[in-house]
Amino acid sequence: MIKAFNRWSTEGIEVQDPGLRSYITLEPRVVPKTGARYAGNRFHKSKTFIVERLINKIMIPGHKSKKHFKSSGLITGKASTAYNLVEKTLTKIEQTTKENPVKVLVKAIENAAPREEIITIEYGGARYPKAVECAPQRRVDIALRLMVQGAYHKSFNNKKSFVDFLTEEITGAYYSDQKSHAISKKNEVERQADSSR
Repeated sequence: MIKAFNRWSTEGIEVQDPGLRSYITLEPRVVPKTGARYAGNRFHKSKTFIVERLINKIMIPGHKSKKHFKSSGLITGKASTAYNLVEKTLTKIEQTTKENPVKVLVKAIENAAPREEIITIEYGGARYPKAVECAPQRRVDIALRLMVQGAYHKSFNNKKSFVDFLTEEITGAYYSDQKSHAISKKNEVERQADSSR
């Protein structure tokens, strides 16, 4: 039987959120690296093992409000670096929660995925915000991005390592803790969307 990193089984792990069920893939790989085999196909990334998507997000964490996010340190696009970081993080999650770390990651993504977000509509020269529902694949993307960016942000100029902060970020999201960057950001966006209906 194939296990993630040859250590953690994905058997019995279920995605509780019906909207995300088709978008979080739990087909394990010993070495989660497809090498962009599906690039260019629509919805291809939803067929990729969820741990691999986390690895990809660590390599390139994306933008933060139209600015280039921190572009040094571990953000080199080097797959082996990201692979080792994720393996260490999952080991640490297992030690702290005493649970299967893949299950913890999946639940954390479910908790941190925003259901609504805001778009700006321009109408007759005036701009006003409008609440829209968030597409399921985008929800997973945003959750992963917020976790990774939050961990990078906290570990920058800090003695504690990125692995420690990513572990805190994922376990925080797993327990729906407000200290988690992903959870606080999700709540903030949903609150804004609620007030601009």
